[in-house]
Amino acid sequence: MAENNHQAGEKAYASPYGRVDEEVASVAQKNEKRKKRVKCFTYVAVFIVIQSVIFMIFGLTIMKVRTPKFHVRSATFGAFEVSTLDTNPSFNINMIADLSVRNRNFGQYKYQNSTVEFFFRGTKVGEARIVRSRANARSTRRFLATVDLSSAGVPTEVLANEFRTHALIPLTSRSTLRGKVEIMKLMKKNKSTNMNCTMEIMISSKQLGNISCR
Repeated sequence: MAENNHQAGEKAYASPYGRVDEEVASVAQKNEKRKKRVKCFTYVAVFIVIQSVIFMIFGLTIMKVRTPKFHVRSATFGAFEVSTLDTNPSFNINMIADLSVRNRNFGQYKYQNSTVEFFFRGTKVGEARIVRSRANARSTRRFLATVDLSSAGVPTEVLANEFRTHALIPLTSRSTLRGKVEIMKLMKKNKSTNMNCTMEIMISSKQLGNISCR
């Protein structure tokens, strides 16, 4: 009986620190879980930011569609008949133009059939046919186009004055090339490019020079 009373007394006077330790341990576990959740949320937020930056860079570089450039680079000549006489000025020239389509995109540029028109002081003097083809990604496609230049439609006084002042034939080339840029088979976008070039045929040397394209 005495022993039972002794045990009951021990229980009655048990130390309160056991319950405090349990509460401290519970708070520590909750803090640990909260830290893990915060760390997890931080990792997710960092991942989302990194992905956003990657997609932004991807959109501003690879997925951005730029207008191709269509230019006259040079030319050689076949038949070359030029009369600089004031009474009967004329020219009939066979020109083989070296043209280029520069594609700055990360996907190929497929363009359709087209023509390049050549003008002398605003009068059309010839045209060259362009056959449909494509320029590969980040590359320049070069090809030849033949055009017969004739002064038949140019007023005699305009041509005579030009030959009297300069020993050359000024030309302007214009064209619109219509096509489609295809990037990684994920995106296709219609894109047209305009040619606007000026050049001069040197009569004495039979060469094309002073080429300038915009």
